[in-house]
Amino acid sequence: MAARIEQLAVGRPTLVSYRGKEVSTAIFKHPVAGRAAVTLTNIDGDRQADLTVHGGHDKAVYVYPAKHYATWAEELGVDSLEPAQFGENLTVSGLDETTVTLGSRYRFGSTTAVVAQPRLPCFKLGIRMNDHRFPQRFLESGRLGFYLRIEQEGDVGAGDAFELIEQPAHDITVQGLWQIVFGGGTPDEAGRALELLPYLDAGWMRRLRMLAGLLRRS
Repeated sequence: MAARIEQLAVGRPTLVSYRGKEVSTAIFKHPVAGRAAVTLTNIDGDRQADLTVHGGHDKAVYVYPAKHYATWAEELGVDSLEPAQFGENLTVSGLDETTVTLGSRYRFGSTTAVVAQPRLPCFKLGIRMNDHRFPQRFLESGRLGFYLRIEQEGDVGAGDAFELIEQPAHDITVQGLWQIVFGGGTPDEAGRALELLPYLDAGWMRRLRMLAGLLRRS
């Protein structure tokens, strides 16, 4: 099955109430009709509320596999979920974390991008799901989706093919990295990931270095 973009969604920061405080978040995204420009840091109309942990070149576009929607709906006991329920920009069918290799290059619309890293959820996903415990449940599921680093700016729209154009020689998938870090990976596996994935961001690198025994736990 060829991968395809089922939905394009964007959102801007808005203030919401959370545990008695006002919090700025852009996790509430809405579908876009037609096409949108893709830049090195985001999609036109999309912004991030906290650039210290979201956005930037290595988190320019967030992709979530469409197949997970049915699984989550069943596990959560609901008939359906809202569009862009997990705060993603692109909801894509025909792939998931087990089939997407880190460092792979994809083309969609006139844009080319590289799979940079899995998503790590923060408390704002709990706001979106109206359940402060959900981020941990999301992390433990391994159904994280992944971020793209944009190589060639272009445009994108729902219905575009999400075409694999180059795959690295290694076999570390999005789920594979999650498994190493959160599923009981060995120091050797962590060391191999450090060697093969030098472009991971500081957070992932630190976790791998700790697992490999190169850093002490504080």
